[in-house]
Amino acid sequence: MTVEFIGMIGAQHVSEIHAADGPAVNPAFLRKFAQAHEAAGFDRVLIGYGSSSPENTQLAAYAAAHTERLGFLIAHRPGFVAPTLAARTFATADHLTGGRIAVHIITGGNDADQRRDGDYLGKEERYARTDEYLDVLRRVWAAEEPVSHSGEHYRFEDYNAAVRPVRQPGIPLYFGGSSAAALRVGGKHADVFAMWGEPLAQTAEQIAAVRQAAAAAGRAEPPRISVSFRPILGATEEQAWERAHRILDRINAARGGLASFTGPKTLNPGRQVANVGSQRLLAAAAAGELHDRALWTPTAAATNAAGNSTALVGTPETVAAALLDYVDIGVTTLLIRGYDPFDDAVDYGRELIPLVRQEIARRVAA
Repeated sequence: MTVEFIGMIGAQHVSEIHAADGPAVNPAFLRKFAQAHEAAGFDRVLIGYGSSSPENTQLAAYAAAHTERLGFLIAHRPGFVAPTLAARTFATADHLTGGRIAVHIITGGNDADQRRDGDYLGKEERYARTDEYLDVLRRVWAAEEPVSHSGEHYRFEDYNAAVRPVRQPGIPLYFGGSSAAALRVGGKHADVFAMWGEPLAQTAEQIAAVRQAAAAAGRAEPPRISVSFRPILGATEEQAWERAHRILDRINAARGGLASFTGPKTLNPGRQVANVGSQRLLAAAAAGELHDRALWTPTAAATNAAGNSTALVGTPETVAAALLDYVDIGVTTLLIRGYDPFDDAVDYGRELIPLVRQEIARRVAA
């Protein structure tokens, strides 16, 4: 039994409660942020994708040059570069980092943001393109002879790159999405299927749906499962909840004016959202503020579920137990990031991650 911890970094200090500080690309902050995650014991850090954000493969390369062990999960939207170019871009980065690269595939749930980068396909067409794109990635990463391909979206002849991933069968593929199309394509291709933090019962339903999709695709082993949360810690339960409400007040006060690592956010509660993941988080928020042991939904409602936005609130012991509740239903990867991004990463490494890992070790030894 192992649990992977993933954080999230960006090139400047910004969150839903912090106005962007400094230039869009702040090398000193990026370096410090990555090193803080490595010191905290994270396995990887996600570097997000947005039409207005800095190019994340280059951010990963810079951060990797200033760390030794930390892995990098590069968010990637298929469709903006050829899959052959993406294959050798990521394979090159994999070699330069000593095998520390993984790719997080995001097909795209926001039509407006897709159009900012020139993509006018509808959602179903985007998922069909992603399916073909990932077929190509897998083939060319593994091929030792020239590869040709003729499909609906891509066509090429005699592709034969000199660089392939450090390890076979290739660079790990994480996959995000909650729609039926996402389940179908992610169930077929993903090494790790990523979800946002819903209540335990709904998460268990999603895990079952992913496994069913993987079986329908003919896979012998289903993807591993990742779930994302925004932990809010306090030395006591009272202090944790006081902090949670202060954060919520700041989100509401800053609505529409702040951003996250992937660019500006317009926080409009009540505005209809297109992507199914956000709809599911908003449904959980409508069903109640507190679920299970510590899952708190008002932060999702306040941001209109613009990204992973549900919190786990409590002492480190309470939040660790809540994370382990998800491990108990089949989760293998925990993506945690804070509303105070840098300070929270440090606190998670000191107070939260060790508790989860100690309990996992105890279970293994028992």
